[in-house]
Amino acid sequence: MSTKNSKVNFYRTKRYDKSNMSSLLNYNFEFDVPPIFHTLLLAIMIMWMLHRWQQSSRLFRLGNKLPGPMALPLVGNSLLILGKKAEDLVKYALDYSEKYGTVVRAWAGPKLVVFLTDANDVEVILNSQIHIDKSPEYRFFKPWLGEGLLISSGEKWRSHRKMIAPTFHINILKSFMGVFNENSKSVVKKLRSEVGKTFDVHDYMSCVTVDILLETAMGITKTTQDAASFDYAMAVMKMCNIIHQRHYKVWLHFDAIFKLTSLFKKQRELLKTIHGLTNKVIKKKKFMYLQNKEKGIIPPTIEELTKIKDTNDSIMEDSAKTLSDTVFKGYRDDLDFNDEQDVGEKKRLAFLDLMIESAQNHTCNISDHEIKEEVDTIMFEGHDTTAAGSSFVLCLLGIHQEIQSKVYDELFEIFGDSDRLVTFADTLQMKYLERVILESLRLYPPVPAIARKLTRDVQIVTNNYIIPAGSTVVIGTFKIHRDPKYHKNPNVFNPDNFLPENTQNRHYYSYIPFSAGPRSCVGRKYALLKLKVLLSTILRNYKTTSEISEDQFVLQADIILKRYDGFKIRIEPRNKNHSNTV
Repeated sequence: MSTKNSKVNFYRTKRYDKSNMSSLLNYNFEFDVPPIFHTLLLAIMIMWMLHRWQQSSRLFRLGNKLPGPMALPLVGNSLLILGKKAEDLVKYALDYSEKYGTVVRAWAGPKLVVFLTDANDVEVILNSQIHIDKSPEYRFFKPWLGEGLLISSGEKWRSHRKMIAPTFHINILKSFMGVFNENSKSVVKKLRSEVGKTFDVHDYMSCVTVDILLETAMGITKTTQDAASFDYAMAVMKMCNIIHQRHYKVWLHFDAIFKLTSLFKKQRELLKTIHGLTNKVIKKKKFMYLQNKEKGIIPPTIEELTKIKDTNDSIMEDSAKTLSDTVFKGYRDDLDFNDEQDVGEKKRLAFLDLMIESAQNHTCNISDHEIKEEVDTIMFEGHDTTAAGSSFVLCLLGIHQEIQSKVYDELFEIFGDSDRLVTFADTLQMKYLERVILESLRLYPPVPAIARKLTRDVQIVTNNYIIPAGSTVVIGTFKIHRDPKYHKNPNVFNPDNFLPENTQNRHYYSYIPFSAGPRSCVGRKYALLKLKVLLSTILRNYKTTSEISEDQFVLQADIILKRYDGFKIRIEPRNKNHSNTV
């Protein structure tokens, strides 16, 4: 029988017996297997091996002892958020916290993520000198911020933190009062065009915040600002938006995919603008410093600035203590000082000037490139957080008219019907406004979550759970701030939550709008002082109203907490006759 006929008979045979079994065994099968079959088979084998490895790994065993939703092999819980809109994620996270408690485990593929919302557990993480590494998601900032204070770790972080923290000394912050006042007055003028209209106030808060930062961080004054400065400000805001998108759009987490999008091309253009100006200013400032040094003109060091005493300053140490100093005293960070000696306007130096001075005097071993990274970091951290924070305050006061009336009563008692500038002494008298700011930061913390990468196992207080090394811990600031154990009616806007008698026995780590511990925000006092000047100036000139109640807020939480529906308010001019204004 020919080979050809054998094949024909073979295909036609419906029943095989022992007589044709030998022909079957000797038959030469000539199936064409597509290459994709081999690829799929290999992929399945790899996935199976990864699944078996995952099941046997220590991370998997310890992680699955923690409460959380059932996870699928390999993909974990990733499908639970697939397709979810950014504005739905806050509610989604809160629902799972209610279901599983203060410790929630989730698997992002093979990656273990543990969410913590109990103050005692949070203290274990934030108060540690060991668990200081930021989570891998912070790499989205790296093209912009490099290894700046936000991202760096280890000895570099410690040495740079030690250098930068003193530049936020209260004496240096006082010297910025003129900058805060000038820009606050400027935004009041710009807001005139919005009187009687419904508008998004965040646009204005974002612009004024960048203007203030350009001067306080880099020394670019309004008189020296040019088109490049404006382009820089716009680039900073747009870069923040790109990073926000990478944060909540899961597919953009992969660099290979991100580089194929128009966002990547836009990011390169924006970074060219941002880094171009920063490098230009550093070069110019360094040249001026060396030129002045040759002439014998040497600016004061950071140490000298923090010790200068103004003989005209009559503020006593006790009266200079602010409410926030008391609220944050248990943070155990490196900002627990409040030297009340004053610094005159003529002594004002931008953060960039102070870093260049430290580098030139060998106070800190820092290169020009590293200075650029730190200035860029200050610009990011000081911009979006303050813009969102001030916008939330104005919206809340627009809803709660009785609270806004109390704020204005306090401001009128301090300023009367005067249009004079705000002094540092004035800010110390703004007790009620400060409580309003702190309460707004409680309900709507600009940074709604803090993420750390664990390099060692850690045992938390809740059920003595062990969170294994290699996992990512996410601290839910938004949820912690609304814990009924520490706040009565936690979802209600009530500035009296920050009366001294209501804060003295409260767990320090139940209120962490600026994080806490070794990696707390170095710009905390800077932010609060700026907010007081900015908000008091606006509220002395305008009354805000809002037709949208808090339960209608559509929150969007990625890196910075914002309103997806916009910060919509209306304003009307104040009648300087106090009796007719509130």
